[in-house]
Amino acid sequence: MKKMLLALTLAFAANFANAQDKKKDSIPPNGWTKDGNIQLLFNQSAFNKEWKGGGTSSVSGNLTLNYDLNYRMNDFTWDNKLLANYGLTKTKDDEFTRKTSDRIEFNSIAGKQLTDSNWYYSYFFNFRSQIAKGYEYSEDTDTGETIRTETTHFFSPAYLQTGPGMMWKKNDNFMFNIAPATARFIFVDDVFTSGVDYVDGDYFGVDQGKSSRFEFGASISALATFEILENVNMENSINLYSNYLDNPGNIDIDYLMNMEMTINRYLSANLLFQAIYDDNAVGAFQIREVFGLGINYKI
Repeated sequence: MKKMLLALTLAFAANFANAQDKKKDSIPPNGWTKDGNIQLLFNQSAFNKEWKGGGTSSVSGNLTLNYDLNYRMNDFTWDNKLLANYGLTKTKDDEFTRKTSDRIEFNSIAGKQLTDSNWYYSYFFNFRSQIAKGYEYSEDTDTGETIRTETTHFFSPAYLQTGPGMMWKKNDNFMFNIAPATARFIFVDDVFTSGVDYVDGDYFGVDQGKSSRFEFGASISALATFEILENVNMENSINLYSNYLDNPGNIDIDYLMNMEMTINRYLSANLLFQAIYDDNAVGAFQIREVFGLGINYKI
C-alpha cells in the first residue's frame, strides 16, 4: 500500500509541477463564475455466430457530470464542485445489466486570503455516495443460474467530511488544502449491519446494529488541472485521510484522473482512472478505468 501511495503522490506532484510550468497565473474577477460539462461515453462490441476468435457482444454507457460554481470577492473565495457518474454494461449472455460506475460527490471550500499570499484560512465540506443499488454476483450450485445480492444503495455508504484548515491556492486550477482537525461520518443502512452473524466493522467500519460511524483525523486534498497538449486536458484530484481514533497509520486514499481529448465542440475521447484505498471497505486498492468516445454538452 505504501508503494502505491508513494507512486500516486509522485505522479500527482509531477503533474502539478508540469501544470505550474504550463499555466499562467490568472485571478478570476469578483462575483460568481460557473463552468460545467455533461458527457456520455459509449462502448460497443459485436460478434456474429460464425466468429471463432472468442468474445461476447456487449454494449455499455457512462454518463458524467462535472460542474463548478465559484465565488470570489477580493480576499474571500468559495469554490464548489459537483461530480457525478453512472455507467451500465450489458453483455449478450448475461441476464443482468451491471453497473460499471456509480458515484456522486460534492466538494465545497471557503477561504480567507492571508495578505499578499497564496495561503488562505479555509473551511471545507465533502460529501460522497452513490446513486443506485450495488450487487454481488454468484452462481447457484444447484441450477447454475446467476444470483445477485444487494450490498449497497444510495446513502449506504455515504461519507461526510468537514473541518477547518489552511489552503494554498494558485488559481482555480491549482490548490491543496490541509485540515488537521477533520470530522468524518460514515452513514449506512442498518439493514446491512443487523444480522446476528454480523461482525463489528465488516460493513464499511460500522458496528453491529448501527447506521453510522464517527471518525476524527487529518485530511489533505489537492487539485491540479492543466493542458497536456492542444485539446488534451487532464484533471487530477487526490484526497488523503488519517483517522486519529483508529489505526492512524492506515491512510485512506482517493485519487481521480480525468483526461479529455477534444475532437470538436460536441465529441471527445475520454479516459478516467480512479484508485481508492479504504481498509474499512476492503484491505486492498480498488481500481476503476473507463475509456470511450464522449458526447459533450456544455452547461
